[in-house]
This record gives sequence, structure tokens and C-alpha cells, in this order.
Amino acid sequence: MPNNCQSNGTRGFEFARDTFAFPNQTHWNYHFDDAAGKTTFTKADPTPSYAHRCFVLTRAARQFFYHVQFDPGRPAPDNAACRLLVAKTVARNPRLRSAPDKQIIIPGYADLREFSAARAPLLKAECGGAWRSYVVRSHWRMVFAISREHQVATAAALRAALRQNVPPIIHIVKFPALTINHSLLVFAGTDTEFQCYDPNQPAQSISLSFDPKMRTFSLPRNHYWAGGPLDVIEIYRTWWM
Repeated sequence: MPNNCQSNGTRGFEFARDTFAFPNQTHWNYHFDDAAGKTTFTKADPTPSYAHRCFVLTRAARQFFYHVQFDPGRPAPDNAACRLLVAKTVARNPRLRSAPDKQIIIPGYADLREFSAARAPLLKAECGGAWRSYVVRSHWRMVFAISREHQVATAAALRAALRQNVPPIIHIVKFPALTINHSLLVFAGTDTEFQCYDPNQPAQSISLSFDPKMRTFSLPRNHYWAGGPLDVIEIYRTWWM
């Protein structure tokens, strides 16, 4: 499974500095019935103001990682200048890293975590609408059978990317049930466990497990997933994915 994403040089992706401070929200509250093995839903009240952006935020996190240098020693820009800098960043290729002399300089902030905490409304407005989580070129892949061999190859590809300081973006899915249809960004890993940035839970990283014997990924229970096995597809890695 080739990965055409470029290396980010000497620095790896760091959760504390390269992730957004604000969450992607969900339109539903999830209720898990372990005895029946079922998940039910109720509408969130109040209606969330920022939702369905998980793919938006994982893509944008890598775009900031690939294309931006923060300069905390200079004054922060006003909203108009800041908006332009964000627009330029998210217009760049999420698969290919800019050369150092072509990177966008964002003054006034030490990193994306600080920037997104201070300018959350602006970043929410400029990183992309919810439609960008639905119109992703790689979504075709989930409708085809995902074999255990594919998952072994995916785990190997994730580990290889991390060794090159490429933080893989993944689509986690159960199809056709769609009990989960979500995106994470992987930033560290071993043979059996990957650490991920989850836009739905930005306060701390989450662990995605891989069982080499069962050749299966799994995610623990959280507020939107009952926990258990799921399929993983690496996205934003080639021109067709």
C-alpha cells in the first residue's frame, strides 16, 4: 500500500501543539444497550453549532503541520489578515508538504493549539463547511469489502508513514451499518497500538488498537461509539485516496 505523502523532515506531529483546541460536535446523543448490543440516538439539545467536521479538522490539522510556521515573537494579525492566512493554508495540498521557504508564517502564536484556542470562531468559519466531510474523494472505498489482509497492510502503512514523520489521516467505519463513520489523525504508534487525534475529543489523544492475530482494529468506548472492532482506511495519501 504505497503512501505518496511527503515526509515532514525532522519534526514529528505533536498532539499538544499540532491539534485544534475546539471540538467537532455531534448532532446526536448516543445510548448503548450492552445487553441487546444496540445503539440508539436522540437529538442533541441544544443543537450544536459546529458539527460534522471531523474530516475537515483532520485534513486541516495536517495542512497546518505541512504548510505553516508559527512565530510567537511577532504581533498577532487582525481578523482580516488572520482570515487570509487560514484561507491560504487550507487551500494547500494536504498530501504534499511545502518547502521551508514556501511555508506560511502565522505571527503571534506558538502553535495551532494556541492559535485555535484564541481564534476559534475564525478557524471554524474558514477551515471548511460540513459538506467537506461528505465530499471526500476516498469515500468510495468504504462500499467495497475490506479484507483482513487489507487491514494488515493498513497497519504496516501507518507505521511506515510515522517513521517518515507523516501523520496519517484515517477513515474509521463500519459499513453498511455506519454505526461509526469518522476521521482520526494518527501521530504515534507501535505494532499493536496507535495514538490518534480525535476531533471529537481534543482534550487528549485516544488509542486505536490493532490485533495482529485477528488482523482487526478496535476503538474503546467513548461518547459516540460503543467500542469494539471497526475498519480503517488511510486517506489523503494518493491522488485517488
